[in-house]
Amino acid sequence: MDINDAVASLSALAQYSRLSAFRLLVRAGGEGMVAGDIARALQVPNNTLSAHLSVLQQAGLIYSEREGRSIRYRVEFSGVRALLGFLVEDCCQGSPEVCAPLLEQLLPECCPGEVRA
Repeated sequence: MDINDAVASLSALAQYSRLSAFRLLVRAGGEGMVAGDIARALQVPNNTLSAHLSVLQQAGLIYSEREGRSIRYRVEFSGVRALLGFLVEDCCQGSPEVCAPLLEQLLPECCPGEVRA
């Protein structure tokens, strides 16, 4: 991840409804949630939520899959891992391997939704 991607990801999260949606999807795990359920849970109008989810998706933090007439959203854990890795890249005086166990503890390889079909 480069600094421009990091800025885009952090900017996407720097808004109340988007951060709330992202955290809701993290809690939902690999199952994710359909857009209507997210809108109801957050009490956000569907069209407003759609715009927020689009920003999160463009930042590489979530992804969507069509299911009939619904769209299911899930966290893109590889994007989250890349952002966290970027943030701690220069930790410990340029020895990022020191922080690697922390990243694995936060987002182990077995995170739900990590691998898409």
